[in-house]
Amino acid sequence: MKNSIITFISLFLVLVSYGQKDKVLLTINEEPVYVSEFKRVYEKNLDQINDSEKGIDKNLDLFINYKLKLIEAYKLKLDTSRNYKSEYRSYKNQLMTPYLQDEDFKKSLVQQAYNRTKEEVRASHILISYSKKTAKRDTTEILNVLDSIRTRIDKGDDFGELAKEFSDDPSAQMNGGDLGYFSAFRMVYPFEEAAYATEVGKVSKPFKTRFGYHILKVTDKRNSKGAYEVAHILARDKSIIGKVKIDSLYKKIQNGESFGDIAKKYSEDKGSATNGGVLPRFSSGRMVPSFENEVFNLTKEGEVSKPFKTRYGWHIVKLIKNYPIKSFQELKPELEARIRTSNRGKLSLQKLVSDLKLKYKIVKNTDLLNRVIKDRDFEFPESDENTAIITVEKQGATLKEFLDYIKNKKYLSVENLWSKFEDEKVLNYYKEDLVNLYPEYKNTLQEYKDGLLLFDLMKSKIWDASQNDDEGLTNYFENNKKNYSSEDISKVKGEVINDYQKYLEEQWLATLKKENKIKINKKVLKKLKKRYNQ
Repeated sequence: MKNSIITFISLFLVLVSYGQKDKVLLTINEEPVYVSEFKRVYEKNLDQINDSEKGIDKNLDLFINYKLKLIEAYKLKLDTSRNYKSEYRSYKNQLMTPYLQDEDFKKSLVQQAYNRTKEEVRASHILISYSKKTAKRDTTEILNVLDSIRTRIDKGDDFGELAKEFSDDPSAQMNGGDLGYFSAFRMVYPFEEAAYATEVGKVSKPFKTRFGYHILKVTDKRNSKGAYEVAHILARDKSIIGKVKIDSLYKKIQNGESFGDIAKKYSEDKGSATNGGVLPRFSSGRMVPSFENEVFNLTKEGEVSKPFKTRYGWHIVKLIKNYPIKSFQELKPELEARIRTSNRGKLSLQKLVSDLKLKYKIVKNTDLLNRVIKDRDFEFPESDENTAIITVEKQGATLKEFLDYIKNKKYLSVENLWSKFEDEKVLNYYKEDLVNLYPEYKNTLQEYKDGLLLFDLMKSKIWDASQNDDEGLTNYFENNKKNYSSEDISKVKGEVINDYQKYLEEQWLATLKKENKIKINKKVLKKLKKRYNQ
């Protein structure tokens, strides 16, 4: 209900800044309301109302009612309630989201993601995490370990063996750090970046992700295989017993028996057996390499592999369908959505902040900052704490704000925290400045703000009042029985409540019009009517 009310209220929103030549159409309590305000609202509504409702007088009356309700809402301080502030803040954050992107950069990310969707990388990695058991590691220690590993690789040591010896990725003990093939969105973005930037056979420089620091070796790059839909039959015993079973099942298939029927009856993968062995559609990196390689060797729909072994047992696979990579235009909406929800979505915001830092006048108090860097636990006098440590345009942030920001974050350096703090202040200034930069943002935000206020006002003054006033509702029904199809109020209660609400609103608006001084400029109104042939 609230959404419909807010949509209705949007019809009466102030949509323009008032120009110097704008004529005053009316005043409410000596406050001017300009022709442009009413004119734009009126014209916006013309396509949404019937011809009989397009009269200037009628719409002006509705507009005045809207204005009077807003005045009453602010008089009652409905804009100060906790629920109102919370809902308004939530909507504001949602509304500003599209403005927190660098559009050109975002487009480049989408194109990059598509290009990487078409190319797969195979890489092995060594991870040194930020902590070893309970002990924290600093960056210097981690990088020294990785530098020593790279030196050994340069001297000819095997990457896989070094991964087993040093990597904090538990799977390295089994796969020597080999991650198989992957493409866009399969890895965290910094890892993906390093993999695609490294040549086949080369080892990357150390790079950072949220897991720690890595080095990786790219062992292959190839065109994407697309997605595959297959069915399989599994014999879990990896010994000769499993081999004998899978060979006998393979012979049945060669003799013309149904693959699906055999899978249902004999496959030991109970999850897929009931569906004739059919597995969910997958692409590179979703299955173990030994399974994927056998699937990728199948070229014709309906083709069946020879028995093969993985760490799960013995398999036979049937190709149902191969789905090639879609065109850019087909994949674009999906890529945009995945970028928004993935870690690379933050990159566009970071690019925006970088551009803003070049645009805005930023003044830093380097003396205060250096004193914090020198001894972050130093107690500053109150006069220093209240001094601006950074000013973005004319908006300052005090030393105390920065000290509060870095409190309890001793695992990060002051320099690192300062960079984050500066970015935050720049972005906050930009967010507050959006109303000055983008009229459509300002107008939509004001629309929602007014809508929330009037919803709460109507709820308290009309809707809740009508629901709780049994005596008033009964009296209204008794005085208007002739308008209803039944003399039993219980049978027409919904209709009566609706009419009673309209009655209460009319009485209330009549009171508001008496309490507020409204003066219409008849000369200006006459010209306005003439403009619309009324």
